[in-house]
Amino acid sequence: MTPSGSTTLTPSFPLTFRSAKPTDGARLWRLVQAAGTLELNSQYFYLLLATDFGDTCLIAEHDGEAVGLVVGYHPPRAPDTAFVWQVGVLPEHQGKGIGLRLLKAWLKLPANAHCRWVTATVAEDNAASQALFHRLALDLQTRCEVRPHFTSDLFAQHHPAEPLFRIGPLAR
Repeated sequence: MTPSGSTTLTPSFPLTFRSAKPTDGARLWRLVQAAGTLELNSQYFYLLLATDFGDTCLIAEHDGEAVGLVVGYHPPRAPDTAFVWQVGVLPEHQGKGIGLRLLKAWLKLPANAHCRWVTATVAEDNAASQALFHRLALDLQTRCEVRPHFTSDLFAQHHPAEPLFRIGPLAR
């Protein structure tokens, strides 16, 4: 982390990571829409997240262009947990390991420094995200437990079940 709160990594694809600001709400919405693999929420939702939870949302930039994001927060009943709502990368940058880099940079945000657990719900048919969270646990040398959480009957319309992935405890 630099003093400004951003991190620059320069493996094969240089990225700058930073927390979201209220002015990033539209940018988050456009990134999720462009990623093509995420459920798109309302523009208001992303504006709210960038404003009220910007400290736990991350944007990755390459040459000044936003190419990826992590939208997350701390569940009120589990303040030592960082919940990943969405991880997304623009299609032209997918397959470069950016998703894992995003999650690792997200965990380094000052707002997440105290967290001992990472959680996320992942649809049963989303093999890529399942592999990403298992890889994160492997890289962090900790466990990844998967347990039932949001069963398909809890959704208003047909939707695959979303088990809870719980990674940790994290070494801090």
